[in-house]
Amino acid sequence: MAGNTELRVGIIGCGAGIFHLEGYQEEPRARIVALAGLNTERCNQLAKRFEIPHIYGDYQDLLAQDDVQAVSIVVPNHLHLPVTLAALKAGKHVLVEKPLARTVAEGEQMVRAAEQAKLVLAIAFNRRTRHDMELLKGQVERGELGRIYYAKAFWMRRAGIPGLGSWFTSKEQAGGGPLIDLGVHVLDMALWLMGNPNVVTASAATYAELGPQGKGNWPGSRFPVHADAKYEVEDLAVAFLRMEDGGTLHLETAWAAYTGMTDEFGVSLFGNKGGAEIHAKEYAQVDTLKFFRDYGDVAVDCMPRLQTRHGHAEIIRRFVRSVLDGAPVSPSGAEGLDRVRLIEAIYRSAEEQREVTIEGS
Repeated sequence: MAGNTELRVGIIGCGAGIFHLEGYQEEPRARIVALAGLNTERCNQLAKRFEIPHIYGDYQDLLAQDDVQAVSIVVPNHLHLPVTLAALKAGKHVLVEKPLARTVAEGEQMVRAAEQAKLVLAIAFNRRTRHDMELLKGQVERGELGRIYYAKAFWMRRAGIPGLGSWFTSKEQAGGGPLIDLGVHVLDMALWLMGNPNVVTASAATYAELGPQGKGNWPGSRFPVHADAKYEVEDLAVAFLRMEDGGTLHLETAWAAYTGMTDEFGVSLFGNKGGAEIHAKEYAQVDTLKFFRDYGDVAVDCMPRLQTRHGHAEIIRRFVRSVLDGAPVSPSGAEGLDRVRLIEAIYRSAEEQREVTIEGS
């Protein structure tokens, strides 16, 4: 599609699809021409706000629209596979929300279908494009921290279950709890910063202590709490990952826990020449990054001045470049599949209560 000056896009999903809609508004080479979703009222509101000419209740009707060249898929996890496969079959490039899929088997089908169709499959790891992340990535690549031998990644909420009884707390529909919802973000952040090292083993544990009691619902959730809500996933997960190069990563993520944190995520890197820490409280984008170094024989901590960005807009900009200009896709579906492979291994380790070897490592 190189040489085209405009990408005509459809959005499938009227919930979190708002983040993609806002992101496309910042990309002058993209135009939203269609929107599909089951919540008719919400879709109509969004269509009016963003001046979208075509609205559908069935995503298949959107895919049948000839002038749609690419789609953003922002639907519950269990629909990622069928909607992505249908979009690729219809000849549309795809940007899918994280996680790529519930399982490795599903993710492999998606990546293989995109490769066979010679279409772009990208994933919305929007935390990568934060200013603190890009600054830290540059420091790592220039060797300023030396060899990264240990890292920590976390996303912890005091009360943040996104709807007791919603699809998020269904094992079948979501594939898991905070690990696959929040943990996938910080897992990707840490591994991307470390240069995507090969992970060889995982040792993990998961807990469901507050959700089954009906506690820990996210006050800001748009999903109502159901009186007969079933809670089928974890509300806290911890994992210890070993890399082929000898490095290690500790991962901790919770929707609900008795902790001093409110809604906070971050990554810490420990190198043999320096260290760094990102700690974002309530989605903050400034005053979040610290570097730890020596100045002679004196320990020095420093905080760079950061800029606020719209994470989805940056991901969408890359997606549009990949489709229109043929630039390498990043983050790619293959990277999304790698993260799913690790999450699947973490869940398996927790279930079997033992360290497991990562398949494909």
